[in-house]
Amino acid sequence: MSSARTVARELPVGPGVYRFRDGTGKVLYVGRAVNLRRRVQSYWTNLGDRPRLRRMVERIERVEGVWCDSDHEAAWLERNLLEHSKPRWNRTEGGQEVVGYIRFDDSPQRPGLRFAHLASGTARHFGPYLGGLRIRQAISALHRVLPLTYAGTADGSTREFAQLFGIGPADRETLARTAIAVLERDPAAVAALRAELERRRDRAAAELRFEFAAKVQDEIAAFDWIVAEQKVSRLEPHDADVYGWADGVLVHFQIRAGRMRTWTQRAVSEAVARDRVTATPVHWQPFAQRNAELAARLLRGR
Repeated sequence: MSSARTVARELPVGPGVYRFRDGTGKVLYVGRAVNLRRRVQSYWTNLGDRPRLRRMVERIERVEGVWCDSDHEAAWLERNLLEHSKPRWNRTEGGQEVVGYIRFDDSPQRPGLRFAHLASGTARHFGPYLGGLRIRQAISALHRVLPLTYAGTADGSTREFAQLFGIGPADRETLARTAIAVLERDPAAVAALRAELERRRDRAAAELRFEFAAKVQDEIAAFDWIVAEQKVSRLEPHDADVYGWADGVLVHFQIRAGRMRTWTQRAVSEAVARDRVTATPVHWQPFAQRNAELAARLLRGR
């Protein structure tokens, strides 16, 4: 147990998923963290009055981790791993957040972005995302800057709001193109929209409209959540095997139907690993290499 506690210091301070194993190699627990190092170290320093977890900590012999590119990615990876296989000390089979999508409607009458529980129908969908409230807040943030809903040809109050915003059907294509660029995580489009949200938040605060400023800040946080790097759960149902190798350790992430579902690591030579690593899709290689190096570092610290 003391060696497991010591090796936790080798974890990164970024977001990710951690896994505890006992002396036989059996997985005890899988969890996620915004700060891997701080969260894992807390099991030995800050359990409070949780005797159930104390009993688990007494059995920990090995700590493993996956360093993710965002909090959202870590949340998805934890969910996928637990849905595939739930260790004894985990109480649920996955996260409790609602899974949702953003549906892009480009109809001339009523264009806009809307929350959807499923990616069905002919409309274009983006996601999947975790957290129903966050998804809705992110949609609100997008509509605040890109009032696509008022660029349709529908009559009534919609037309009145369109006049208020100074937009009309002629603006629909430009607004739609910008919204798509943001949802596709184009860096320039994301940065521009976020900067405008910050400007509106700061202006509201300067005008002492603190409740509105707080609402926009919540929307910014939700916007950051959905546009953050997240590739362990994708809309496209693709299969892939992702490998990384470092210092004699091969890590393997299995993706099936668009979800990363298993994560294993084992000792192999570079010659054995070479073909697998070379066959790993290019966009996965930095993730795989970073986590192979982490796995090797954690094993050296035992």
